[in-house]
Amino acid sequence: MTIGLARPAPASARGTALLRAAAVLALLFVFLVGVKGLGAGFKLLGRDLVDAFFMATANPFIGLMVGVLATTLVQSSSVSTAMIVGLVAAPEDALPLMNAIPMIMGANIGTTVTNTIVSLAHMGRRDEFRRAFAVATCHDFFNFIAVAVLLPLELLTGYLRRTAAFLADRVGGAGGVEYQSPIEGVIALGVAPLERLARGLFPAGRGAGIVLLALSAVLIYLTLMSIVRVMRTVMENRMESFVTRALGRSVLLSMAVGAIATVMVQSSSITTSLLVPLAGAGVITLEQAFPVTVGANIGTTITALLASLAASGPNAEAGLTIALVHLLFNLTGTLMIVPFRAMRQLPLRAATWLADTATRSRRWALVYVLMLFYVLPAALAVLNRVLR
Repeated sequence: MTIGLARPAPASARGTALLRAAAVLALLFVFLVGVKGLGAGFKLLGRDLVDAFFMATANPFIGLMVGVLATTLVQSSSVSTAMIVGLVAAPEDALPLMNAIPMIMGANIGTTVTNTIVSLAHMGRRDEFRRAFAVATCHDFFNFIAVAVLLPLELLTGYLRRTAAFLADRVGGAGGVEYQSPIEGVIALGVAPLERLARGLFPAGRGAGIVLLALSAVLIYLTLMSIVRVMRTVMENRMESFVTRALGRSVLLSMAVGAIATVMVQSSSITTSLLVPLAGAGVITLEQAFPVTVGANIGTTITALLASLAASGPNAEAGLTIALVHLLFNLTGTLMIVPFRAMRQLPLRAATWLADTATRSRRWALVYVLMLFYVLPAALAVLNRVLR
């Protein structure tokens, strides 16, 4: 009688796994260096330029549009929210929390553009396109509703800011102990060469600040995209199976799957974009895809929380606070919409109506994407500058 024993993983497979883990850790370190570099670069810009940016984003509607446009341009809310955390945590002349909160909300809207664009690939097949476009845009409408309710509520009560500040104070330490990142010293060593390079090119403060900001933004973008690529190669085949197995079982399980998958690949766009072709093929329904999308919305907040690890100095707690605002915004939106059937049906019906309209005339799909995510935010930002 032969007893089957589980074979250990080959040495080459273990070596590859260790190499990927080391690569992700190295990329994460460079990402945190980029976040801290943003704060240092902002400090060098000069008071007049910083004041002009603060004045523009003091208008919450313009702050919202800046968040939308920044995210659609880089195709990643992870990049834009990490940058916002870096600016709020800058050691001097930090971006005020009040200005940053609408920008975070705008990033939540802007991140939905990726899966909406993915759905346009199905335009050649009518029924397939209707299903794919509805699943893609339910994410849009969920975030529209959340912002429409929570932005006025925040302006009236400061609910998100106050709650996040309370939690940050508890996390930072009881008894008034100032929050300090556990890896602050190592990250500071990584920023030093960037700052020396920037000052070497432009000894004057503003030029060095612009170079340091640009270098830091590039580092954040490239490292996050690299982390996504590495994790995607590991998770791609498993992820589709992971998601499809949970579909239809329960709303909570589907949300948990969406959140976990997004944390693993560091991109809500990948999770939600995976649902689009499945919906187009008729494998999943809009009702099944919606809770996975909501879970992905929650999972994407991990990037801002990671970015807050790079914060140090007098505004470190503010960096943690804005990261918690991002988490609270998505949790509150979920609790406001998902448990109540009437509320839950709003984004689903709106997405179905838009999909039906776009199916009758494909140009409306293109107009929707271009106007909402690019033309309108850019036009309002320019108009605000002209009117000032």
